[in-house]
This record gives sequence, structure tokens and C-alpha cells, in this order.
Amino acid sequence: MASDIQERIKKLIIDRRLPSGAPLPTETELMELLGVSRNSVREALKALQAMGIVEIRHGFGTYVGPMSMAPMIEGLTFRTVAGHYRGEDSLLQLLELREAIETGLIARLAGRVPAMDLAELDALMARMDEEATAGAVRADTDRAFHATLYRGLGNLLLSEVLEAFWDAFHRVRTDLVDTHPDPKITCRQHREILEAVRSGDAVRAEDAVRDHFEDIRKRLRRSNRA
Repeated sequence: MASDIQERIKKLIIDRRLPSGAPLPTETELMELLGVSRNSVREALKALQAMGIVEIRHGFGTYVGPMSMAPMIEGLTFRTVAGHYRGEDSLLQLLELREAIETGLIARLAGRVPAMDLAELDALMARMDEEATAGAVRADTDRAFHATLYRGLGNLLLSEVLEAFWDAFHRVRTDLVDTHPDPKITCRQHREILEAVRSGDAVRAEDAVRDHFEDIRKRLRRSNRA
């Protein structure tokens, strides 16, 4: 019953083509529309809020949610941490999932990254060099590099999924292991990816991404044996 009400509210959002931030019918109106009790409506809305589909603003009403990847990130993070403490290679599994996605996409970018994005990537590489000289490349710089790199594909959903995997992996990695990456190697690998994409060499770009992930994989395995 609860699941059915949730599905009907989701259908209402779709049928009315309501964008994020749009107000939903009031609880009373939903009761009448769906033919269910107030408690049933409230329970369904709470469940949908946990999924990011609706947002309940107490005293103001209920609105279409941001449809963010936050629930997915939390689920990935929890699953990976739980698996790690059960003795599973869950962090490596998450890394391999990221690798499969990025390796599969990088060839499509070769020679096709917009000039504006290339300029931003060059600026990020300069920042990486400065940070490496200071002792460590910041996680937000690494993240910005990957986000900017794939932005040229023009697929918003894909960008959000990649961000979700990146966020989950780095949150868990920071909590569970300390892999001590060599900042100079980090810079070199990112520069190789950028130059391969800039030159239009799809094979070189794929190899550069694989080398980058293989380095992370080796460090994780060393950390797990420690």
C-alpha cells in the first residue's frame, strides 16, 4: 500500500511535468486525489523525501525535490564501508566501476573537448603543479579535473553519475585507508590524460586512464596488506 502511494505521487509529478522546486498538492488534496488517509500520505512523502524526490518544508508545504544523487552516494558509501569491514574488496570494486565508466567514455572525448574546457583543464593542471610542489594535490582539484574533462559530452545525467561515483569513492577511501599518493605522479598521469585527449589520440587516452586507475589500484592493495 505504501509503495503504491509513492508510485502514484511520482506519477503525478511526471504527468503534471513538475520541475524541481514546484509545489505539490497539499496533504488534503493528495488524500482526495489518491483516496487514502492523511497518515498514508505523510508516510509516502517521508519515503519520497529520503529519495530526494520531494522536499517537505514544514510550515510551507511539499515541493518537488532536487532529484540529486545524494541517496545513491550514501548507499554506495555505506555498502562499501560495510563490505570493507566484512573483509571484502569493496573499495577496489567501486574503483573498478569508476574505471569501467571513465575508460569507456574517454575515447569519445579525444579531439572533441571544447576550447573553453581545455583552457579550464590547463588551469587545473597548473593548480595541481602548485599543490604538488607544496606536498599534496587537493581532492577538490582532482575532482574538478575529472568533472571538467567529461563535461564536454553534454550529458548532465552522466556527469551526475560520475560525480556520485567519485564522491563515494573518495569519501570511503579517506575514511578507510591512507594511500599516500605521490603528487608528482598524480600530476603526470592527469597531464598525460589531458594531452592525449587534446591530441585526439583515443588509444593513448584510454591507456592514460587505465594507467591512472592501475596506480590507484596498486596503492589500495598495498594499503590493504599493511
